[in-house]
Amino acid sequence: MNILLVEDDSSFVLVLENFLKRQGHQVTATSNVKDSIKVLQKSQYDLLLLDYRLPDGTGIDILQHEVQVNARIPAIMMTSFHDIKTAVKAMRCGAFDFITKPVNPDELLMIMRDALTQKNQQEQQTSFDKKFIEGTSEAATMLYQHIRLVAPTDMSVIIQGESGTGKEHIARTIHRLSKRSTGPFVAIDCGALSNDLASSELFGHVKGAFTGALNDREGHFVTAGGGTLFLDEIGNLSYEIQVKLLRALQERIIQPTGSNKQIKVDVRVIVATNEDLPNAVKNGGFRQDLYHRLNEFTIKVPSLKQRKEDLTEFIQYFIQEANKELDKSIKGLDKEVTHLFHHYEWPGNLRELKNIIKRSVLLSQGDLITEECLPEDMLWEAEEEEFQQESNQNLKVMQATNEKEMILKTLQEVKFNKSKAARLLHIDRKTLYYKMSKYNIDP
Repeated sequence: MNILLVEDDSSFVLVLENFLKRQGHQVTATSNVKDSIKVLQKSQYDLLLLDYRLPDGTGIDILQHEVQVNARIPAIMMTSFHDIKTAVKAMRCGAFDFITKPVNPDELLMIMRDALTQKNQQEQQTSFDKKFIEGTSEAATMLYQHIRLVAPTDMSVIIQGESGTGKEHIARTIHRLSKRSTGPFVAIDCGALSNDLASSELFGHVKGAFTGALNDREGHFVTAGGGTLFLDEIGNLSYEIQVKLLRALQERIIQPTGSNKQIKVDVRVIVATNEDLPNAVKNGGFRQDLYHRLNEFTIKVPSLKQRKEDLTEFIQYFIQEANKELDKSIKGLDKEVTHLFHHYEWPGNLRELKNIIKRSVLLSQGDLITEECLPEDMLWEAEEEEFQQESNQNLKVMQATNEKEMILKTLQEVKFNKSKAARLLHIDRKTLYYKMSKYNIDP
């Protein structure tokens, strides 16, 4: 990792520089704002380590300059204990995190790893957002019309769709097209939050609020300030947390656990669910007032089964992505796999398609993906689906044959008296005439 260290304490610079170099990093050290900006204009860095107090300004001055030039570079602010409020301010200006002096080496390495991980995820997501295939089907066209319609507003949005349909991608797209695009996008999986931790994760806590609360912690409503908070699987939140969430949305105020202090928040909330929230409201599992507060706009995401016209585009896109990641050169699917893909139901939607293609690209020995590369359970499900379709078709044919024979037999028994035949068959004359025409039964 190529690091720019900005610190005016020469002794501290020497210690930190030697430590980071022993960890395998390259370090450039500067001691003021002016020199730091000049260095940044000439070279590329993976991480900034910024002291707050500098001879000709503050670390925030460097941070604000770099955010304008390259918003993807993560920065860690270093501050003395009594400057923590200032460090929090720096985070709101774009810093990834802060660390107090004297610096704990293990803590610094952990924060650096987290910062690099977030940077990689952001770069991957940006690439995905730019290249992601929207599709040309009627369902896809309607979906992206709704996305572009609601994105510039500040309305709360419910994204409804099956698992694997790309609900988080849609939320990120709304954020990217919104007026808040320069702010943070914070995604939370509500299904992974226990009732005990949900309040702390969303609204924060103060030191000593509960066992294990060793420090103050900002909640995601604060860290997402000025941007978008995405709550996936919203239906999993407990009734108690739903009450707090409703208040936060209505009053734009939160109260950290264990604190008497109220904090104003500025955040757009987008939620997603694969369950029927109106039905959950009827059953008492979800608050009606919260549902109506969130439901300023609903986007229903079609399943892959509902947009089969887009399947070929998605297949080619995921093959290209897998080729890049795995250093392969697969050109496409063979005839048998193409037929199977277009007749398979795809219960896992885009996520399942992406995973199967990536696995198949890895296993492929030739230019095309063959059935030998596909998971056995997929082949079994596909065979079962085909068998079921054939069985249903055979059943329909059998039912039609039996119905025709019964109508013809009844008509012959009453010497084609249609009124008597209709009474014996328990249908009206109009239906009888329709059936006779359908089965080519001559009077």
